[in-house]
Amino acid sequence: MSIPDRLSPRAKLLLMLGLFTLPIAASYLTFYLWPPARSMNYGELLQAGPLPDVNLPDFAGNVFSMASLRGNWILLQVDAGRCPGTCAQKLYVMRQLRLAQGKQMQRIERVFLIDDDTLPSESLRREYDGTYCLLAHGSPLLAALPVATKLRDHIYLIDPLGNLVLRYPANADPRRMSKDLVRLLQVSQIG
Repeated sequence: MSIPDRLSPRAKLLLMLGLFTLPIAASYLTFYLWPPARSMNYGELLQAGPLPDVNLPDFAGNVFSMASLRGNWILLQVDAGRCPGTCAQKLYVMRQLRLAQGKQMQRIERVFLIDDDTLPSESLRREYDGTYCLLAHGSPLLAALPVATKLRDHIYLIDPLGNLVLRYPANADPRRMSKDLVRLLQVSQIG
């Protein structure tokens, strides 16, 4: 005689009910006691929306169209032209993030929007060669960027369609930013 044969019909019903409800109860307990990570990305996910296509002058007076960068991921920062310490640090991080992508680095562009009328020094432009330095004082592009504290406190990521996607703090961890970029470049079918 086996154990189930010795159980009353009521005990069998309770045992079966317990076997069916145990996984559900365990999943609820696991979810509330060990909640899953809120997101995989390090940067703050922004409400995706297209940024305005604007033409901005560069330091030499040439007009540059932001639309010409479509098809590439864009790391963007806003700061003063004389570029104090935190500005130079953000430029350095953006350059290193691009270089860290190896063969994929051609898919990433860097833009430095200057929000005052001061031109960056020649040494700064040479050190961060390849970064588009654009004069954006009074531009609608600056007004379109979401601000938590100040525009100068962030590095923004724009997708190949021209949508603002992520925002990083000025003192962001470059390794975690790089992980975000690697993931985006792997899954992106555009840019």
